Amino acid sequence: MMTNLDQNPELTPEMMEGGRLLFAGPCDFVLGAAGLEQLPNADRTEIAFAGRSNVGKSSLINALTGRNNIARTSNTPGRTQQLNYFQMGEDKAPLYMVDLPGYGYAKVSKTEVAAWTQLLKSYLQGRPNLRRVFVLVDSRHGIKDNDLEIMKMLDVAAVSYQIVLTKADKLKKADRPKVVDKVREQAKKLIACHPDIIQTSSEKKIGLEEVRSRVFALTQL
Repeated sequence: MMTNLDQNPELTPEMMEGGRLLFAGPCDFVLGAAGLEQLPNADRTEIAFAGRSNVGKSSLINALTGRNNIARTSNTPGRTQQLNYFQMGEDKAPLYMVDLPGYGYAKVSKTEVAAWTQLLKSYLQGRPNLRRVFVLVDSRHGIKDNDLEIMKMLDVAAVSYQIVLTKADKLKKADRPKVVDKVREQAKKLIACHPDIIQTSSEKKIGLEEVRSRVFALTQL
């Protein structure tokens, strides 16, 4: 749900240290839910990562946690076909991190696409403790129709979301600000979109500290 963090606060040393400790601490797989009836109790802050199947979502989650196998990576996109729950943090900042099913993979059957879409829609509309969805977008390609579909779904559900650009290292340094500016302009038309665009690279560790800090801040509300 939308929060006062949508005012785009500056990162503080407290946020950065809190984010570092949160992601350096325990991160345990809880369950993979194929239906809403399997979700854990909504008793703590929940954040989720969404994105196209080849956007580098698993790589980013692994980089954020400093682990190689938290989220599975594969040369075959579309491996995440359920809501994968991870439990993070101690008593002061308990958190569920959710790896959502990848979308937009052409070789998946229409039946599977329809099932994933319905699961996502139901989850986004009915999870009261969901504080933010980080929507990953490939820096090289910008916002695609499939991304807009998810973002509009989030707008309708009034769920706060933030765009995270991945694979920034694949762009020339001079081109990175232009990409951010273009995406920011598109984001202005989206109702529930956080105004701050984060650019990241799992390989070069770009932007990881900011993502961690933003997640930590959400646990403090």
